[in-house]
Amino acid sequence: MAKAEETSVKETAAAAPASKGPDKGGFYWGTGRRKTSVARVRLKPGEGKLLINKRKLEEYFRTDQDRAAVMAPLTAAGTEKSFDVFVNVRGGGTTGQTGATVLGIARALRDYDPELVHTLRDGGYLTRDPRMVERKKPGQSGARKRFQFSKR
Repeated sequence: MAKAEETSVKETAAAAPASKGPDKGGFYWGTGRRKTSVARVRLKPGEGKLLINKRKLEEYFRTDQDRAAVMAPLTAAGTEKSFDVFVNVRGGGTTGQTGATVLGIARALRDYDPELVHTLRDGGYLTRDPRMVERKKPGQSGARKRFQFSKR
């Protein structure tokens, strides 16, 4: 019976993902995706600088809604002014890039401190949004739109 308990303890310990430490530059990495956008996020303890494609947050995302969404994981974790965030984001539009950036920041925060997982998960920041654009079907004018039906 003791061997079975030891085996189950070892299996659960092996199943739990190991916390990734910083890379050689002291950065914690996170990758976020949304629609066709991909965001690569680097997080480093600092004074709260946030750059997206080498531009400030206010210059890159023009709407308050997008800015608030990008800052939301940092606000939920209470770390707005304690990290420098550098984001490279490509593809898609502003909504997709915002969603990808949010997921990337949340994943980098998770790697920095595994105790933040519950806070980030409760806010919905660690969940990948799987919705994609539906493809156009052959013989139709769009993904769902059909040609006009005529009885005669």
